[in-house]
Amino acid sequence: MPLPSIPTAKTGPNIKAGGAASESLRRRRAAGFLLGRGSLSAPGSNLARLPIALDPRGLSIMEGIRAACAFGTVILVHEFVAWPPLLIMALAANLTCFADIGGPMRSRLMVLAVFSVLAGVVWSLFGLMQPHGPALVVPVATLVIFCCTYARVWGVQEQTAGNVLVLVLAFALDRPLSGSEAAVAGAMVLAGGLWATVLALALWRLNPYRPTQRAVAEVWRRLALLSGDLEDLAASEKADAAGFDDHARAHRRGVREAIELARSLIVDLARSRERVSDRTAQALIRLESAEQAFAALIALSDRIEADLNPNRQVRTRRLLRRLRPLLLVVARAIRDDTILDLARIERSIERAGRGFSSDPALKALAERILDRVRIGAKLSTPEGYRPGGTLLGSASLPLRRRLLGPLKANFTLASPNLRHAIRASVVTAPVLGLTLLWPGPFTHWLTITVVLTMQPFYAATWQRALERIGGTVLGGMLGALLASVATTTLTLAALIFPLSIIGFAARQVSYGVFIACLTPLVVLLVEVMEPGHASWEVAGMRALFTLLGGLIAVASSLLLWPVWEPDQVRLELKKAVKAHADFARTVLSNRAEAERSGAAEQAARASGLALNTLEAALSRALQQPRAGRHPQVETAMVADATLRRIGARLSALRYAAEPRRDPKSDAENEVEACRAWTLWITTTLARLAEDGSALPAHPDLPRADSLVRLVTQVELLTETLRPTHSREEAHLAEAAAGTAGR
Repeated sequence: MPLPSIPTAKTGPNIKAGGAASESLRRRRAAGFLLGRGSLSAPGSNLARLPIALDPRGLSIMEGIRAACAFGTVILVHEFVAWPPLLIMALAANLTCFADIGGPMRSRLMVLAVFSVLAGVVWSLFGLMQPHGPALVVPVATLVIFCCTYARVWGVQEQTAGNVLVLVLAFALDRPLSGSEAAVAGAMVLAGGLWATVLALALWRLNPYRPTQRAVAEVWRRLALLSGDLEDLAASEKADAAGFDDHARAHRRGVREAIELARSLIVDLARSRERVSDRTAQALIRLESAEQAFAALIALSDRIEADLNPNRQVRTRRLLRRLRPLLLVVARAIRDDTILDLARIERSIERAGRGFSSDPALKALAERILDRVRIGAKLSTPEGYRPGGTLLGSASLPLRRRLLGPLKANFTLASPNLRHAIRASVVTAPVLGLTLLWPGPFTHWLTITVVLTMQPFYAATWQRALERIGGTVLGGMLGALLASVATTTLTLAALIFPLSIIGFAARQVSYGVFIACLTPLVVLLVEVMEPGHASWEVAGMRALFTLLGGLIAVASSLLLWPVWEPDQVRLELKKAVKAHADFARTVLSNRAEAERSGAAEQAARASGLALNTLEAALSRALQQPRAGRHPQVETAMVADATLRRIGARLSALRYAAEPRRDPKSDAENEVEACRAWTLWITTTLARLAEDGSALPAHPDLPRADSLVRLVTQVELLTETLRPTHSREEAHLAEAAAGTAGR
């Protein structure tokens, strides 16, 4: 669909300048808006495109240096000691770095320690079992792979560790081990894992608050992108409904996901320390301020779309133009942990809030947004630190419940996690059998590719296969070139350091880039650990097995117990409609009490999360063969845009000033009409979420002015989800009008 034109004027309502146009274009590209191509951390506006864009902000040089030291030092020691088990220790340290994705120290320590122990046991056990052939190895390995892939129910850290354990299993089956060799190999795997863990969590501890700071700063940065794009829409003479829909999908989903990520990091950090430190409390307040500003910006977007008053649009653009740099300043201060000049910030906030005395509705929104910016700025001054020391929410669940709860909740075929674990086990079993019957030095790459490429949903599997295959081919060619230049093992070992730094530093930039940077490292490691193979042979075999494994993973996702996305979309749509029904009931029933108790904020959050889940299901459906043209998917696309508008309108009503009553009007009739339409809105939304529930009839009263736009959107949603009911109501209305005419 065509995007709204980007304005080139900032000097007046109708005067345009090229500098503003280039700045507007840059902002929209920064948001992934023009191309609609998003990344995993910042979904784009086009749900049909794979989110494989690069995220340069994910680059972490320090993580790369730490990973290189973890196993590179062991390889250098081996060059002087020449004891082969040291290579196993180096490989184990490397795999432990893969399993470590960051986060609170306590949870990382538990996951990495358990991983190190299990890795040592798996290597020893399957090394001993390897001579007994597929009849014994395949059933046991299948059970282990099921457990490793099912570990995703506990979280991303456990999911990553489980996937890496499959790599350990595949490497262990490369050669048979005697009893003494198995003991030594298991001990060296344990030593490598513990060495990498100690290096990461004790000897080379990064700032424990750094991930939280970055996550909260990212929320403020995305608010700046949102406000900049909203300014462009407000200035555009051709902005239409499609433009606002793209804006909502490109920004609101990303901001909400960033808020939830930051909240989870803050809660994990607080619970790992049992008490809230000053820095944790500061991060929590900054996040709450950003979330409240986000809600107010959603309300502002509703006003921009609905109100075409030129004077109000000029004031809105002026506010947004001054707001964006303020948000960026706060974001940078949080990210870099710097102190702000509060007096200067206050002057900027004061300038941004001028000119609203004649517009009470816009003034209330502007004050709310700027007050939250003021809070975020004050917390970046020495006076902004306040003593903490209270518990954050409820205590964490007992270990038994944390372990068994997710296992029981997902142990049903309706769970994508269980179906994924079964699929991975069933598909990997014959692959393992083939690699054992026709062994080779590189066949483990086939097993590894199948397991790591396969995901619970087809769209994610397809994306992972494309990125892994493309990255492997490019990286393999580079690795072969480097290996052909390096003529000694010492040179190869020296090259491992920079390649490891590059590979692990790019881990969060993009999966494809990560694989492309990591494959040269793998090629060189094979040259060190398995000398005698030509570098081009290593690269070619890795590319061949990666291609074959990717094809197997994609085919299995389509053929074995697939999650049919149109059905998933229908379920998520019902949840989203119900969440908006709760939001409407909370805001419209008793707005003041809902704001005081925090119920309105919770309902807004729930509705935003439900829409994010719906759009994730829609994105997967649009990327699935033939599913994008399914009627349920097309209906959900329209309903998603309508629900976004309903949520924006409810946000606007949260912050709307109380309407002034005309003493000459019939106040009782006005209040009665408002109550009747409020009941109709909440009842209609609630029943739309239930299959077969009868919808209420329209009240026989004039529509309250404040609810006209909301009623229109609910009617549009009804027409989308229940077209038969809408046609029947239209016929009844025509019949009633005809009877009245006679």
